[in-house]
Amino acid sequence: MQKAKKGPISDFIEKHYLHFNAASLVNASKAYESHLEKDGLMMITLAGAMSTAEIGKSLAEMIRQDKVHIITCTGANLEEDVFNLVAHSHYKQVPNYRDLSPQDEKKLLDQHFNRVTDTCIPEEEAMRKIEDHLVRLWLEAENKGERYFPHQYFYRLLLSGVLESEYEIDPANSWLLAAAQKNLPIIVPGWEDSTCGNFFAAHCIEGIMTPKITKSGIEYMIFLADWYKNNSQNGIGFFQIGGGIAGDFPICVVPMLHQDLKEDKIPVWAYFCQISDSTTSYGSYSGAVPNEKITWGKLEVDTPRFIIESDASIVAPLVFAYLLGW
Repeated sequence: MQKAKKGPISDFIEKHYLHFNAASLVNASKAYESHLEKDGLMMITLAGAMSTAEIGKSLAEMIRQDKVHIITCTGANLEEDVFNLVAHSHYKQVPNYRDLSPQDEKKLLDQHFNRVTDTCIPEEEAMRKIEDHLVRLWLEAENKGERYFPHQYFYRLLLSGVLESEYEIDPANSWLLAAAQKNLPIIVPGWEDSTCGNFFAAHCIEGIMTPKITKSGIEYMIFLADWYKNNSQNGIGFFQIGGGIAGDFPICVVPMLHQDLKEDKIPVWAYFCQISDSTTSYGSYSGAVPNEKITWGKLEVDTPRFIIESDASIVAPLVFAYLLGW
C-alpha cells in the first residue's frame, strides 16, 4: 500500500502533538498506518453517539480508501447516520444544554425532539420517516420468508435509491452509505437496544411481523468468527471508539475461537487502540487498560496497543485525518 502524502492537518499533528494523550494519538495513528502497509486489515468499533457527531465526514472517506475493512457499531450509530442523512436541517442544536431545567427538557419532548447532549434528533422527520421505509422492507421479508441482519435492511434501503430525493447532507458524508456501496461487513450487537429495534419489537407485538426475519446477535458472532478466520492471514487490528458492547462483543471472537473452538492457530488481534474518557474503576470494561486484555487471550504481550484518554468526537477525526493524509 502506497503511503499517502501528508497535508496540513497531519503536519500540524506531527509538529505539535508530542506528549501525553497527544503523543498517544500520533503513535497510535502511525502504528495503524504501519499495520495497513503490511496488508493488515482493521476493524473500527463505534460506541457513543458518533454518528450524531457526524463522524461520517471522515469515516466515509476511510471506508472509500480501504483503511477500514469491518465495522462493529451500536444500533444507535447504525440508524443515526441515516437519520442525519435525511433530516439534518430539522435537527436542533442546544449549545447551553448544561443549563437546561427539567421543564426545558419536557418542552423538547413535547416538540418531539430527543436530545443527545447538545443535539436534538427530530422524531417525525428522522425516526418515523425511516421507520416507514424499514417496515416495508420487514414486511417484504416476512412475506417472502427471508431473514437478514439489521445492517442489511439498512443497506437495502440505502442502495434502493428511495431516499435519494430526501438527502439533506452531502451523501459523501454518510459513512453507512459508503459502507453499503462497498458491502462492508458490519456487526451490530444488541441491535434491539436502538430506536429502530424498538420499532421492530413494537410491530412484532402488534403481530404485523415476526422476530425471525431479523438475524440475531449469536448469528452475528457466527458470521464474525468465520470472517475473522478467513481474513486474519496478515493480522486484523482493532480500533475502538468508546467502550461498551460495540467493543466488548467483537473483541471476544478471538478467545472464543481459541478457548471454545480450540482453533489455536488463529492469530490474536494484531493492533489495538481505544479512544476513551472512562477511568479504570469498579470493573469498567470501557476504562480497562489494554494490558488487561492479555489476560483474556485477546492480545499478546507484543501486540501494539494504545489508549488515548480523550473525547472521541475530537480525537477520532484527527486520527482519520492523519491516516487520510489531510
